[in-house]
Amino acid sequence: MGITGIHHVAIICSDYERSRHFYVKVLGFQIIQETYRAERQSYKLDLELGGDRLELFSFLDPPARPSYPEARGLRHLAFAVENLDGLVARLNQSGVATEPIRIDHLTGQRFTFFPDPDGLPLELYEIAEITPNSPKY
Repeated sequence: MGITGIHHVAIICSDYERSRHFYVKVLGFQIIQETYRAERQSYKLDLELGGDRLELFSFLDPPARPSYPEARGLRHLAFAVENLDGLVARLNQSGVATEPIRIDHLTGQRFTFFPDPDGLPLELYEIAEITPNSPKY
């Protein structure tokens, strides 16, 4: 087909400054470019973390997500992490509530969910060293 990978994930936020702070200061994304689009009265913020790109958009009065997390469309966005406990502690210290850490019954890896400022479900998925006894996909 010619597809080589995912180029970016795009998120529409309701409060641009709050979401900008969350993704840059709390999660640690780096700003590639920030553009104000006067004709739309909106921002587009291009972010990068570990080679992955995220686009953060603001629009005037965007509709709310219909449900959590089983709305049609994107179910959640998962970030690979090496130290789940450390990142959960950092999020909690920043006032971000996380769900209890769970174990993926298919892989044996640990993960948790937390919301972004608009309630978008985000996941932290710990990528630990796989041993011969680790469950496989």
